Amino acid sequence: MTKKYVYFFGAGKAEGNSRMRNLLGGKGCDLAEMTNLKIPVPAGFTITTEVCTAYYANKKKYPAGLKEQIKKGLAKLEKVMGAKFGDPKNPLLLSVRSGARVSMPGMMDTILNLGLNEKTLPGLIEKSGDERFAYDSYRRFIQMYSDVVLGVDREKMEEWIRKKKKQKGAKLDIDLSAVDWKDLVGEFKEIVRQETGKPFPDDPQKQLWGAIGAVFESWDNPRAITYRKLNKIPGNWGTAVNVQAMVFGNMGGESATGVAFTRDPATGEKVFFGEFLPNAQGEDVVAGIRTPQPISLARQTDAALPSMEETFPKVYEELDKIYQGLEKHYKDMQDIEFTVQQGRLWMLQTRTGKRTAFAALRIAAEMVEEKLIDQKTALLRIDPDSLNQLLAPIFEPQAKREAIKAGRLLARGLNAGPGAACGRAVFNPERAMELTKQGQKSVLIRMETSPEDIHGMNAAEGILTSRGGMTSHAALVARGMGKPCVVGCTALNINYATASMEVNSRTLHEGDFISIDGTTGEVIQGELPTSSSEIVQVLIEKKIPPQDSLIYQHFAKLMSWADEFAELGVRTNADTPRDATAARLFGATGIGLCRTEHMFFEAERISAVREMILSDTAEERRRALAKIMSMQKDDFIGIFRAMDGYPVIIRTLDPPLHEFLPHTDREIEELAQEMGVPFKKLKERSESLKEANPMLGHRGCRLGISHPEITEMQARAIFEAAGEVAKEGVRVIPEVMIPLVGHVNELRAQREIVDHVAKEVMAQTGRKIKYMVGTMIELPRAAITADQVAEVAEFFSYGTNDLTQTVFGLSRDDAGKFLPFYRETGILDFDPFVSIDRTGVGEVIRIGVEKGRKTNPNLEVGICGEHGGDPSSVEFCHMVGMDYVSCSPYRVPIARLAAAQAAIMYPRKRKK
Repeated sequence: MTKKYVYFFGAGKAEGNSRMRNLLGGKGCDLAEMTNLKIPVPAGFTITTEVCTAYYANKKKYPAGLKEQIKKGLAKLEKVMGAKFGDPKNPLLLSVRSGARVSMPGMMDTILNLGLNEKTLPGLIEKSGDERFAYDSYRRFIQMYSDVVLGVDREKMEEWIRKKKKQKGAKLDIDLSAVDWKDLVGEFKEIVRQETGKPFPDDPQKQLWGAIGAVFESWDNPRAITYRKLNKIPGNWGTAVNVQAMVFGNMGGESATGVAFTRDPATGEKVFFGEFLPNAQGEDVVAGIRTPQPISLARQTDAALPSMEETFPKVYEELDKIYQGLEKHYKDMQDIEFTVQQGRLWMLQTRTGKRTAFAALRIAAEMVEEKLIDQKTALLRIDPDSLNQLLAPIFEPQAKREAIKAGRLLARGLNAGPGAACGRAVFNPERAMELTKQGQKSVLIRMETSPEDIHGMNAAEGILTSRGGMTSHAALVARGMGKPCVVGCTALNINYATASMEVNSRTLHEGDFISIDGTTGEVIQGELPTSSSEIVQVLIEKKIPPQDSLIYQHFAKLMSWADEFAELGVRTNADTPRDATAARLFGATGIGLCRTEHMFFEAERISAVREMILSDTAEERRRALAKIMSMQKDDFIGIFRAMDGYPVIIRTLDPPLHEFLPHTDREIEELAQEMGVPFKKLKERSESLKEANPMLGHRGCRLGISHPEITEMQARAIFEAAGEVAKEGVRVIPEVMIPLVGHVNELRAQREIVDHVAKEVMAQTGRKIKYMVGTMIELPRAAITADQVAEVAEFFSYGTNDLTQTVFGLSRDDAGKFLPFYRETGILDFDPFVSIDRTGVGEVIRIGVEKGRKTNPNLEVGICGEHGGDPSSVEFCHMVGMDYVSCSPYRVPIARLAAAQAAIMYPRKRKK
């Protein structure tokens, strides 16, 4: 039996449903679902994602049986719609659209009005009674098909349209007549003949198969590949193809097309939010070629742009009921597309709407209050990484007010993506990429963006367009990326040729600084300083009372829910009381890594450290270390106070000693004079400490073993600080971590020193301090022999930065030379220094956890590398049974949410 590749929907019945997303793609399964809900949807059929997978697997050949299934699907479609594909008198026209299982707005290809040719065109004119509409539809089809299928530069045809409008004195496309479009159809066909050497294809069947092939091909076009990489979408998912009967929003004054969201995608406010264009097709709204009009009267700001609620009251009433029903059915904010053909409403798409982090928080929290979803669902709705948007800087209010007062406000547009962005003005995406590589920030300025701009949009700090609305390509993609974005800023007169723009009698050139406020829509000349985000001002700086910040209230509510479900604790990597305090306010439950060497580099301490390095005997080193000890002790006192009641893991000295010495002769000479030692002695000492491979050299526990006085000093500073703070009533929980252990005897030797000092200090102070000694697992041998190491260690903390280096056998400092190429060519799907490599590094971690706990069932296990703030890595840590992750303070909320999501998706018995 032939496998089913084509699924039909129409006349109130569909062969698919919303649970078939992986097979039918997002668009296809939701078209089927809407059909089953008896919502007016033009009939059609979906070609499954499996065909796309087979197409690429079989050297771009279609699977057997597909052609016959499409033929049957087309026959059903003709019957339901009462028209025939390719018929001269009653032609059925089609749209051919992509549809991956997750939304990829604008990244793949679409073709409308397919089936038009010189024979079917008269039939469309007769059927519609509107010659202008028919020729407008025909020219659109030729433009799209030539671009998508034949590879003809769309700009060549756009240039002819501009010439025709100039010749006729027309401002907009809708001002051109039937005769004008007829002339342009002839010009377009001639362009195709010149560019391809062949006439434009007239056979409807060839048109259809050409379009299907082009959509499958677009799955692997450069912009789709870039988008998949940015959003971690697997390349083997493939896209479905949706073939659907055309309905026409450009069929005169009683027709329209629009895009809407069931809630505001920028703020999350519960309002019907969208735009439409009368006498237009869907591409016109998204492309931003014409300024769209608001759907609801409540959102109308310009009397010259009346709302749909006013101009199409009956249709609006029907649309209002449908959108509310869809949101209740899907229990999530929906992004919908629709067409009105001569007063009749047709729904073309519904999908989960992309939204900012601000909107995601508010929508999730309020939908729980509305009893649409439960707390677990609310937590799963939010991308942990998107919380970065909530903590990102905003423009400093006073500086912004002064800039506006000084006349630097250039213009206002639509606030499509919140946040502050400042950088050098660039007018093409390639330039944005170049500046990013040079370490400079940019703001990408375009008339309107297109999918080809995706790489530049990702590189830029923010996006500014002169055209388009809140549902334009720029707005949709920027919101998905979390980029500040201002669109529809009509005051901008952009000139790509000169890389400049005029705005209200002022000229800005490429390289000039510009600032955009995606929250207010303001465009300001020059640089503006930034200040902390609203949540930081509430939580850390205490500048805003919590009750005055709606976004903070939603944030706090979601974080409290996250903590209820999470089974994995979240600690922080902090070396100062300030960082420790900030992390606690963000919800950290301890310090997972305090790097003592960072404290050594401070100006007043470095000379004592260098004195210690230059010492010839252990006694001389101890005298130098004594100078450092009181300073380290003060550091630990501040951190213990900040972490009252929470554990603090302090790592003993890790880097090699040569890092504390200067390297050039000039620097050595200056230091020799400062320290009063001969240049030669300092130079020789510096040279003697150099290593061929310092990452695997004399550092970590090896340094503590060869120079035990270093470990002694640090242990004394820890326990004396703990004793003093405990006297104040602070609950101190110190955990001493020995780095770079590869053999249990290394840990045993260092533990003996720590235990001896702890016993001595406690005897002197008469105060007992409960503490633990453990190790940082960053070498494969330590993980493989974890059962032995766990006989001495009370905790393991995985240092995944170094563990990734040692498992892969590469240096992260040099990996940048080839890792990007590895990702481009598919050798690696992701950067292993960003997310844990589960099959390699992850397996080493798993072995260590299992063997360690086999010896010591109470072994505390965590992670303290940069991976601790990566959601995918947090999920992995949960799955292998760790107790906590540790990350930088500002990633603590991200890790808390990721831990909750992991617990919801993969519940385990072992609690944090």
